[in-house]
Amino acid sequence: MNLPLVVHQLTKRYDVVTAVDGLSFEVHPGEVFGLLGPNGAGKTTTIRIVMGIYEADEGTVRILGGRPDAVRHRVGYLPEERGLYRDLQVLDVLTYLGELKGMSRGMAAERSMTLLERFALAEWAHRPVRDLSRGMQQKVQFAASLVHDPELLILDEPFQGLDPVNVEAISIQIRELQAQGKTIVLSAHEMSLVEALCDRIVLINHGRGVLYGSLAEIKRRYAKDAVRVRADRSLRGLPGVQAVEEREGVQIVTLNGCTPQGFLATLVAQGVSVQAFEVASMPLQEVFVRVVRGEKGE
Repeated sequence: MNLPLVVHQLTKRYDVVTAVDGLSFEVHPGEVFGLLGPNGAGKTTTIRIVMGIYEADEGTVRILGGRPDAVRHRVGYLPEERGLYRDLQVLDVLTYLGELKGMSRGMAAERSMTLLERFALAEWAHRPVRDLSRGMQQKVQFAASLVHDPELLILDEPFQGLDPVNVEAISIQIRELQAQGKTIVLSAHEMSLVEALCDRIVLINHGRGVLYGSLAEIKRRYAKDAVRVRADRSLRGLPGVQAVEEREGVQIVTLNGCTPQGFLATLVAQGVSVQAFEVASMPLQEVFVRVVRGEKGE
């Protein structure tokens, strides 16, 4: 089976700076895959290599089983830098971009109007792009990446600068596209949205992959050293406790040198009355910060 995207040992250098350093990952059919990392980590460079905008110094990229230049018409791309023809009418812009992907003008115009209706922008179809708000232009740009009905969609910071209403609108569209069987690569800084939308992720730092796999599995891995406990007294100072944070009567305990099961045994041995005990689920934001700080040696 041909995977939607395979990146193998990708490397890109700029003079003395290595922007991407031996990066490898795979994207599976029908999933939302998160490409994450701090600013300057190499995410956008990676995406531009995948899209054939930049050429890699080393490594390979396979898209839908073929070379990027051979399957580009089957890929939709929302770039980090927005670029719409501000003086043209919205429908004309989308139609033109559809034609560039090999569609007939009539088919491109019909598909563009359908997308404008889906994004609640039909009444703006014959208005110049410059009349639209930033959020509306963002939705038009998103529609532009969909006009040719791509199999693989690559979104570079689709939520950047959007208000909560438009963030939700884009999120709904991503979920609907996945439900239709599309594969989506999502690069974003909003960890709560990544957590809600993505099935698997790769976290890159200094151009290297430092965390890769199922989001649920990664969160479980980083939850092994934290538990939530409702007890009759403070757990500070007990064996195995590194730190305690209290929230609404629940103590979130970071463990040091013991497992959750071992800590529960300690509580029983110490005579602590425990009303509730569970392994904590660490937010992706905290996992992100831990991994990136660890990479920097902080």
